[in-house]
Amino acid sequence: MPAGAGVVCALVGFTSAFAVVLAGLRAMGADPGQAASGLLAVSVTMGAASVVLSWRYRMPITSAWSTPGAALLISTGAVAGGWPAAVGAFAVCGVFLVLTGLWPGLAALVRRIPAPIAQAMLAGVLLPLCVAPVTALGAHPAAVAPVLVVWLVLLKLRPRWAVPAAFVVAMAVIAVSLGRSGDAPAASSLIPHLEWTTPSITLQALTGVALPLYIVTMASQNIPGVAVMSTYGYEVPWRPALMVTGAGSVLGAPFGGHAINLAAISAALAAGPDAGEDTSRRWIAGVTTGVSYIVLGVLSTGLTAVVLAAPDGVVQAVAGVALVGAFASACAGAMADEAARVPAAVTFVVAASGATVAGVGSAFWALVVGIVVYLMLGVRRSTGTV
Repeated sequence: MPAGAGVVCALVGFTSAFAVVLAGLRAMGADPGQAASGLLAVSVTMGAASVVLSWRYRMPITSAWSTPGAALLISTGAVAGGWPAAVGAFAVCGVFLVLTGLWPGLAALVRRIPAPIAQAMLAGVLLPLCVAPVTALGAHPAAVAPVLVVWLVLLKLRPRWAVPAAFVVAMAVIAVSLGRSGDAPAASSLIPHLEWTTPSITLQALTGVALPLYIVTMASQNIPGVAVMSTYGYEVPWRPALMVTGAGSVLGAPFGGHAINLAAISAALAAGPDAGEDTSRRWIAGVTTGVSYIVLGVLSTGLTAVVLAAPDGVVQAVAGVALVGAFASACAGAMADEAARVPAAVTFVVAASGATVAGVGSAFWALVVGIVVYLMLGVRRSTGTV
């Protein structure tokens, strides 16, 4: 049973969000080969991190890619310096994660960010992506409608499988489209490969990508991931977990991987009752999850080639429905405290605007403006922090 739960955890985690990761890498300027390399790199590194942590600490500690981070990349778009600068930002984010494991004060600093502000920034980043399926439905109803209908039906019947089922339908739509057009991907594009990109550092990439990516990954993945594990009686070793996932992020960055972290929502699949009644054996589910991620990563190159050949609107639909749950959770967290609703709303509006000022994206400015308004209105002591 633990091994089966691990396979399910990996399948749900991978199929629910890989379209978001691909879209994020493409938005940063990756060509199809570099995007495929990035997906492979991030899948293998998060799989390896899951195996190492679960085996070493005999806990179902699973790693995952930063889905909110990938959404941030989509909303940010290309930065000065292009893809090499984006890769440099990914590497710097990984370094920040390693430093967080080495220096607890850095994690404490992140936790001082007011929770409503952090959640409002994430909600603002996710809004345009969640709106995309609606826009796509209007423009390409025949291709998008089946994806959304299946997602809605499964959301009622089997919520856990709603997004994976939508993905399966999307693949069927893509297959039909490719069959009609005869424009199948070249055989060479189906072979797993890694493409090295020498990182470069630009100020815009550091402020607009590395710092927001780090904050979103910490606030929306690592900290909640520890909390989820604690509900099942597992005390995650914070320092080793951050150092392993941070090192994995650094190693994967030159090949296009954006960031890996502790799993949050999907962590329950390997750590919960579905992994067996004997809690001392659930670590097997964590190892199996990691092995499954590595296998899926090797297979992902062909999947990437097919998805990138999809009809307009299909990938946007899958990515959008994959993020609806995260968007709803972020909105709830942003507006839960009445005293902080105005600064949270300001943060949300700035993040959702997509505006770029001085070459820096809206996510960074949303944090800055939100915190300033939060402090000006004197609500610092009346609300929680991340």
